Amino acid sequence: MSRESEADLPGEAPLPGELSEALCAELIAFRRDLHMHPELGNQEFRTTAAIRARLEAAGLEPRVLPGGTGLICDIGMPAAHASATSGAVRPVLAIRADIDALPIPDAKAGVPYRSTVPDRAHACGHDVHTTTVLGTGLVLAELHREGLLPAPVRLLFQPAEEVLPGGAADAIVAGALDGVGRIIAVHCDPRVDAGKIGLRPGAITSACDRLEVFLDGPGGHTARPHLTTDLVTAVARVASDVPALLARRIDARAGLALTWGRIESGHACNVIPMHAELAGTVRCLDLSAWRDAPDLVHAAIDEVATLHGAKSEINYVRGVPPVVNDPAVTELLRDAMTARRGPFSVEDTEQSLGGEDFSWYLEHVPGAMARLGVRTPGSHARLDLHRGDFDADESAIKVGVELFTAAALLDGNRS
Repeated sequence: MSRESEADLPGEAPLPGELSEALCAELIAFRRDLHMHPELGNQEFRTTAAIRARLEAAGLEPRVLPGGTGLICDIGMPAAHASATSGAVRPVLAIRADIDALPIPDAKAGVPYRSTVPDRAHACGHDVHTTTVLGTGLVLAELHREGLLPAPVRLLFQPAEEVLPGGAADAIVAGALDGVGRIIAVHCDPRVDAGKIGLRPGAITSACDRLEVFLDGPGGHTARPHLTTDLVTAVARVASDVPALLARRIDARAGLALTWGRIESGHACNVIPMHAELAGTVRCLDLSAWRDAPDLVHAAIDEVATLHGAKSEINYVRGVPPVVNDPAVTELLRDAMTARRGPFSVEDTEQSLGGEDFSWYLEHVPGAMARLGVRTPGSHARLDLHRGDFDADESAIKVGVELFTAAALLDGNRS
C-alpha cells in the first residue's frame, strides 16, 4: 500500500504499531460476526461478551459496566490509577466506541454477514466503531508489552448510543471518565472515501431531541365537522404549521429543524377521530438555541392546536447537545492521521444535523470525534446511515486502528 507517512519525512522516525495482515483479517471477521448478531441498546450482552473475551485473550482486564453491557479496559495503567484521580497522576486518553444496533431490518443482499436477527441491523456503523477500538486495544497492548506505549490509554465500549439521551450518561456515572483528560472517537461517514477521515474543530454534530404530540377532541361524524373538532385537520396543521412557525421564531443560523417521522389518526373514512399522534425529532446546530427549543416548540404546538379546537399534550424528551470538538484534540487527530497516511488523508467536513451522545463526555473533558470514511473509493453508491442497506468498506477498520494508535502514541509523547 503506497502512502506518505512519517517514515517518508526527513528526520522523522515511523510510528510503531503497524497492523499485521493476520490481525486485519481477524478484525474483519470480528466485525462481520457483530454485524450478523446486532443487539439494541442496553441489550448488548453477546457483543459485550465477545469484546471481553478477545481483550482477556490479549492479557487485558476489561471491566463490564454496571448495567451488564459495555466495558472499560485500561492499558498500561499504573496500579495507582485504578482509584486515583488527583493531579499527581497524569490524565489518560480515552478512546470510545458505541456498540448498539438499530431496530430496522437488514436490507442488504448478496453478503454473507447480513443480520441474522429480524428487524435488527448495524445500520449506523457501530460494529465498525467497536472493531476499530478493539483492534486499537490489541495493538496498544502489544506495544505496552514491548515498552513502546508512552502513556496509559483507556478503551471505552459504550452501550445504548441510539437510546436517547444516550448511554454515555450512564457510562460517566459508572466512572468511565475517572482519571481521563481527553477522549476521542470516530463515526462512520459514507460520504468520505475509505482511507480518509473528516475533521472539524468546534461543533461537528447537532443537538437532537425527541418529540411526541398527542391531540384529543370529542370526535364525530364526517358529515358534521362543524359540530366537533376536526382532529385530522388539526393534526395535519400541527404537522405543517409548527415547523413553519419555528422557522420565524428562531434565528435561521441556529439551524433548528423539526421533522416528523410518524403521524397517526383515525380508523374509518366517515368517522372524525377522538385522538391523533405525531412524533419526530428536533435538531439544532446551535447550543444556546437548543436550550430555548423546548419552550418554543411547546408554545407553537399549543397555538396551532388551540386554533383548531384540539387539546394538546406534549412529551418533549431531551436528547443530546451538539458534539463540540476541542481544537487541540482535533489537531491531535489530524497529526495522527497525517503521520500514518499523509496530509491528503484528512479533509475538512461540515457540521451535521445528526446527533451523537459522545457530546456528553465533552461536557466533562475535552475531546474530538472524526468522521471515518467508509465509502469504497470510486463508488457512486449513495448509501446513508440508518438505512437497511448501509454497509462499510471494511478497509476502514485498519484506517481507524492506525488513527487511534497514532493518536495514543503522539499524545503520550507530548506529555
